[in-house]
Parts: sequence; C-alpha cells; structure tokens
Amino acid sequence: MDENKEVEVEKKEKKSDSSKAGVAAIKYITYLIIFFGILWFLINYVFGQLL
Repeated sequence: MDENKEVEVEKKEKKSDSSKAGVAAIKYITYLIIFFGILWFLINYVFGQLL
C-alpha cells in the first residue's frame, strides 16, 4: 500500500494593518517632500527673479 502522494503546501503571508499604514505614510510623506521641493524651487528661482 505504498502510494506516492504529492502534497503542495502554500504559505501565504498576510500583511498586517500596521505595515500597510507604514507604507502609506512613507508614500504620502514622499509626495509632500516633492511638493514642497517644487514649491521652494518656484519661490526661490522663478518668483525670486521677479522681486
């Protein structure tokens, strides 16, 4: 009664809410840094030449 049985084991890792919140926070902080960098550039170089 030797039977060859192939068993596939699937491991799924669920991301916790804290990791999703961390990823979202990093993403939006990056957007803010880019936004304020562009704003700083406009104020200093574009509007700075006019004043």
